[in-house]
Amino acid sequence: MPELIAKSALEGRSLSVGTVRLAEVDVGPITSVALLPGGAKAVAKGLKSLGLAMPEPNSFAEKKGARIVWTGREQAFLMSADCPVLEGAAVTDQSDGWAMLGLSGAAAVDVLARLVPLDLRLAVCPVGTALRSQLNHMNVVILRTGDHAFEILVFRSMAQTAWHEIEAAAQMLAARAGMKL
Repeated sequence: MPELIAKSALEGRSLSVGTVRLAEVDVGPITSVALLPGGAKAVAKGLKSLGLAMPEPNSFAEKKGARIVWTGREQAFLMSADCPVLEGAAVTDQSDGWAMLGLSGAAAVDVLARLVPLDLRLAVCPVGTALRSQLNHMNVVILRTGDHAFEILVFRSMAQTAWHEIEAAAQMLAARAGMKL
């Protein structure tokens, strides 16, 4: 019988280009939580054990190493923690379906500006923001994790393509910064 070995989508890849760093982020388990009609109180009770609550639209929260990310109306991803019993919600394991890319550095927002149809400048997109969008043709969830840092959730099957797109944009910016005009 063959021995199956679990591997991450990008096998821990990382690189630095100009003033940005791109790296795969291991987020541990990812559980989708979709509220059922009338289930908000029961879910709140279950998430309380982690010190979390269902997030407001376009936001995420972290507590004791666990993170809950808004992903749509009455939906969220619980990440980096085992999911407690959540009566009142449809709960599904999404761990193998997603990959997380971390993008940080002074030009991170400029790199994403070439790929994402949203204004991600800090004044408009503060730390703690979670947005569903497109990165070129790929569906993504973008988290603003720091003044110059983002985490990008992408379908695992598109992780290599997302990596390539971000790397190419970073290289283009770095090349432009090195040019004398």
